[in-house]
Amino acid sequence: MKKINWGIIGCGDVTEIKSGPAFNKVKNSALVAVMRRDAEKAKDYAERHNVPKWYSDANSLINDPDVNAIYVATPPSSHEEYTLAALNAGKPVYVEKPMSVNASSAAVMANAAKDAKQKLVVAHYRRAQPLYQKIKQLLADKVIGDTRFIKLELYKRSVSDEEMANPGRAWRVDNDIAGGGLFNDLSPHQLDLMYYFFGEADKISGFALNQAGLYNADDIVAGSILFQSGVLFSGVWCFTINNRDEKESCEIVGDKGKIVFSFFEHKPVLVTVNGETESFTFEPLQHVQQPMIEKIVDYFLDKGPNPCSGEEGVKVMTMIDKFTAK
Repeated sequence: MKKINWGIIGCGDVTEIKSGPAFNKVKNSALVAVMRRDAEKAKDYAERHNVPKWYSDANSLINDPDVNAIYVATPPSSHEEYTLAALNAGKPVYVEKPMSVNASSAAVMANAAKDAKQKLVVAHYRRAQPLYQKIKQLLADKVIGDTRFIKLELYKRSVSDEEMANPGRAWRVDNDIAGGGLFNDLSPHQLDLMYYFFGEADKISGFALNQAGLYNADDIVAGSILFQSGVLFSGVWCFTINNRDEKESCEIVGDKGKIVFSFFEHKPVLVTVNGETESFTFEPLQHVQQPMIEKIVDYFLDKGPNPCSGEEGVKVMTMIDKFTAK
């Protein structure tokens, strides 16, 4: 294999800017086919993005001889089905986050890749972005000394009636499709980076409930992790806050200082040591998944390591499950 010719299953909103165009901008990579159950929408996407082929049936795309790698970008409830189908067809897979609806399903996917001797990557794409690479380096260099604890807060307003009436938005708070609520949609980015920065967890616990009753999924989650290194993590996610009280922040505290940054807002990384604060700024990325896709293409072409394995994806899903267990 000298070039990765991608087929996308589920060419919805996430693929419009975040990922889709990047497949044609990465060396030795091309987007050659897309699939969506709505044939008109699949055709429209292909025409707008100059993709040669489009399908309304996933198996037809998977078995297209011109496609040698699959990107699964559907809602989580179908990740396992399409991933297994692609692996069984002998094609490597890049699957969106969350990896699946729960850790058990994610483990089936990871084991299937191992059994099929095929490559599987999970879309925890922030790992590859310069901002988070910088934070990882700051931690490795012990700029703030030995890390003691992490405090994460994500408070967002309630989902509006208009959003609940839009199927393209409402599925994110449907347990049957998303595996949970907005916590399941957003926290994988955050929890994966905690794993990426601090390694294996020793103990994980949490609470989750539906306080407002606006939909059938939990709308508030609190969780704690004790990492094997002795670092403590605590996080609170609330999705029914007044607009004026919205907040999104992560603070990593060491014995010499702290690092403060955002996951979802374009803000500088602030590093404070001995009362002096240094700011690191990064240009916004046109396609946020492009750095990750570059690493995936190298991995699929046997030119680099797996940037986020199925086994690592299972660990993140395990954190989510333990935070939300009843």
